Amino acid sequence: MDFGYFTLSDNHYENNDRSSNQFVADITAEALYADKLGMHSAWIGEHHFNSLGVLSCPDLVLAYVAANTKRIRLAPAVTVTPLHHPIRVAEQWATLDLLSNGRVDFAAGRGYDRREYEPFHVSFDDNQGIFEEGLELIRRLWEADDRISHHGKHYSFDDVRITPKPVQRPLPTYVGSFSKPSIELAARLGCGLIVAPFAAAMSYGGLKQVADLYHETCAKFGKKPQRLMCSYFTHFADTKAQEDAQRARQVRYYRECVIPALPGDPKTAPPSYRYFVDMVDRLGKVKPEDLTENSVLIGSSARITEILQKVEAAGFDEVILYFNVGLKPHGQVKDEMARFMSEVAPAFGGAAKENAA
Repeated sequence: MDFGYFTLSDNHYENNDRSSNQFVADITAEALYADKLGMHSAWIGEHHFNSLGVLSCPDLVLAYVAANTKRIRLAPAVTVTPLHHPIRVAEQWATLDLLSNGRVDFAAGRGYDRREYEPFHVSFDDNQGIFEEGLELIRRLWEADDRISHHGKHYSFDDVRITPKPVQRPLPTYVGSFSKPSIELAARLGCGLIVAPFAAAMSYGGLKQVADLYHETCAKFGKKPQRLMCSYFTHFADTKAQEDAQRARQVRYYRECVIPALPGDPKTAPPSYRYFVDMVDRLGKVKPEDLTENSVLIGSSARITEILQKVEAAGFDEVILYFNVGLKPHGQVKDEMARFMSEVAPAFGGAAKENAA
């Protein structure tokens, strides 16, 4: 099982004196440090208008990382494709794949925050259809050797061929999923899947159930299953006081960043987001002691290793680790990243052990 660095650039906190510019600089430094430590990948989220996160251009940050590294894989987490024209998305990420010599892992999702849609004049209520049509187009544009035309519900163009083409053919593509329609889309298109364990637990019962559903759906559509990934909030703690502080940090993230961003009002949540209503209700009631291995890695190296061994047994190929959550100081983030790679990653053998070494 591989391990990567992950962030959603959460900075929407009360009484927060960390500027968005400083946090983007910290994230960039952490992604470079991930390469130095031997992490497999760097996954950087897209957010707009400081509604949850502050990093709006993961492609540009990852281009900088690409220019200063040789090995680490580069990925958005995720590109909110309905906010962009699919031709432009295909061009941008194909270019980065070329410049990085084939190190891009592309991930797409439709997001969950209406506030990020409205200034772009994109329909949040209809974004499932926009997302599905757009992702199919992006992959067609990468794969087509000749010019193509398309006339769909949301996009229409004639005689287009993007340049440059990606180095990787096909370019690895993942769907970020909180719901069954997204799992079905990933399977139908032959994409990999990324899930959040807390969402998997709430919606399906756990990661093993998600893996089973994905494989069953791939079989239904006659597609070969691709890689399965999940993300984990990650906090080291060796004493009760440290654990209490880390749990409080995580709950603050849910309450101040996540809940305001999610479509949790049953009166206004679009049909394709109804599952978020229960999720928001449960997150709003969560207490520090309620946090479990279904959502967060908290504890000693041995405890974190034990939880991740269950993830590996469930059939997952990579875990991307969210260290810099909840205003955790930059120095502490780097210390925890280094500790993970020296004390946890070697237990998983293969590439993780080799990279850690």
